[in-house]
Amino acid sequence: MSTLKFKSNIKCSGCANTVKPFLDKIDGVTDWSVDFASTEKFLTVKTTGATEEEIASAVKSAGYLLTKI
Repeated sequence: MSTLKFKSNIKCSGCANTVKPFLDKIDGVTDWSVDFASTEKFLTVKTTGATEEEIASAVKSAGYLLTKI
């Protein structure tokens, strides 16, 4: 299992709920969370094979942006 971390513009729990179905449908994503306390709104994704590109594409489809850190 690996952990990927991104800066995001997912600003609140409502935004996270919008992203949820997009991330949950990716094969290999086992868990994910957004650190709302951080000004960078870090998205942390635990994966057993999903790629950075798949995650970024899913989040973009939901209307949000990621930057790999």
